[in-house]
Amino acid sequence: MKKKIVILGATGTVGSKISKILLNEGHEVTLIARNIEKLEEDRHLGAKIIAGDITDVVMLTAAFKDADSAFIILPDNVKAENTRTYQRQVTGNLIEAIKGSGIPYIVNMSSIGSHMHEGNGIMGGTGEQEVRLNQLTDVNVLHLRSAYFMDNFLRTIGLVKKMGFNGTVADGDHPIPMVSTQDVAKIAAGHLANLDFNGKSVQAVMGPKDYTYREFTGIIGKAIASPDLPYRQLPVEQVKQTFLGNGFSEDFVDNLIEMGTAIKSGFMNYQKRDKATTTPTTAEDFVSQVYLPLYHRH
Repeated sequence: MKKKIVILGATGTVGSKISKILLNEGHEVTLIARNIEKLEEDRHLGAKIIAGDITDVVMLTAAFKDADSAFIILPDNVKAENTRTYQRQVTGNLIEAIKGSGIPYIVNMSSIGSHMHEGNGIMGGTGEQEVRLNQLTDVNVLHLRSAYFMDNFLRTIGLVKKMGFNGTVADGDHPIPMVSTQDVAKIAAGHLANLDFNGKSVQAVMGPKDYTYREFTGIIGKAIASPDLPYRQLPVEQVKQTFLGNGFSEDFVDNLIEMGTAIKSGFMNYQKRDKATTTPTTAEDFVSQVYLPLYHRH
C-alpha cells in the first residue's frame, strides 16, 4: 500500500537515497531541503518539493500533517557559535512539529555512539535528541544508529590525489563499524514504508564488519593502483586551522574533531554486531562502485 512520507535533508547522503527508493516504489513523497536545485530529478519522479529550513516549525508541522511517516535528521551547522545550543533548538523544533501534526511514525537518523552524551563531539546532540524524542507520546520512533559512513572517505579524495596519502584526525589502527549510506537508506526506506516499528526503539546499522582507517585506505590504494597508499593521523591543530580557514565556527570544529579523536575510546563499538545489525556492502564493494568513479572524475 502506498504511503505519504516526508524526508528531511533530502539532498543529504542518506536522505537523497531514501527518496529515490521510495519514489521508485510509487509512494507519495514530500522532500524538504534548503537548496532544492538538486531535487529536479526527484520532482520528475513525482516528489512534492518544499524549500524550507529546519527552523521553520509552521512549515514542518504542515508537511508532517496527514503524512504516515517522516525521516528526520539533526543537520550540521558549520557556522553555529554553540553547536549544542543549535542542536537543542533543532530538536525542539522537530518535537513541536511532530506534536502539532499528529504524525504517527518517525525514523530518526542517529549514530552509533549516541548512547553517550559527552566526549563524542557532534554525537552528543544526536544522543540528546534520542532521549527527547523518547518522551513523546502517541508517536512511534525508531532511532537508526548508523555506523561511520564509508562515504566519508570520498571527502579525502583530493588529499589522496594531491598529497599521495589519506588522513584524518582519527587513530589509524582502531577498528570501528563502517557502513555504506546506500545500505542505511534501504533500511530507513523499508521502515518508512512498512511502518513496522512500535513505541520507541533503536536499530544499529553496522556495515559488514569493523575496519580500521588504515585498512580501508589500503583497500582504496589497491583499487587506484597505489598499493602502498599510507594513512596518516593528522595533527589536530593543523586540521582545526584548515576548517577555520574554510569559515567553520570554532565550536563546530572542536565538536567535529572530538568525534574523530575520541574513536579510540571505544564509544563507536558499543552496539552489538549480529545478523540484524550487519549490512552487505563491503569496503571493496563501496570502493569499486562509488569511490573509484568519483576518484576518476575528480
